[in-house]
Amino acid sequence: MEAETHSPRPGGEKVLLFGGTFDPPHNGHVHFLKSAIRAAQPDRVVVMPACIPPHKAASATPAALRLAMCECFRPLFPALEVSDWEIRQGGKSYTIDTVKMLEEKYPGASVYLCVGSDMLTTFTEWRNWQELLRRTTLVAQSREEGDMPALRAAARALEAEGGRVLFTDTPALPLASTDLRAHRRDLSLVPGAARRVIEENHLYER
Repeated sequence: MEAETHSPRPGGEKVLLFGGTFDPPHNGHVHFLKSAIRAAQPDRVVVMPACIPPHKAASATPAALRLAMCECFRPLFPALEVSDWEIRQGGKSYTIDTVKMLEEKYPGASVYLCVGSDMLTTFTEWRNWQELLRRTTLVAQSREEGDMPALRAAARALEAEGGRVLFTDTPALPLASTDLRAHRRDLSLVPGAARRVIEENHLYER
């Protein structure tokens, strides 16, 4: 589970995919992405806001504003793209489709997929999860203290299916966008660029 054991395909590059609803992006997301970049050592990073996540209700925040808030990630890596591809597709966003798009856009690339603890333990519920497992290396991050035993067990099960799982091995930073939407006063936990979008558009006010 070490970063250097997962090399890109000959002539290709490592593309790190960081997806989510990002409603709003917060310091926990920043912490995860920084850790994933250190672990995977990618050549480029693609931040991909979902249109409608398959396992969640559609966001009430306009997609254009969620996309704008994701600009807060740009300072984390020189070759970082904030992509509206899933938003432009409309409907539910399935990761397998996004991975195939990235493989076409960057021929020969190895796709590294960021997955939080809840996503790793439920990975076998994803659409075409076995194909997704073959096509990517999962980069996993603990979200809560004490969840590592369950994550290691999930990783072993996925590796038994031929998967590759890389852990960031950085401490958890428990934060949830749901809590930030409910308690707007906690916007100190949101990066400045995203916070400006929230304030200018009066998001999450009740």
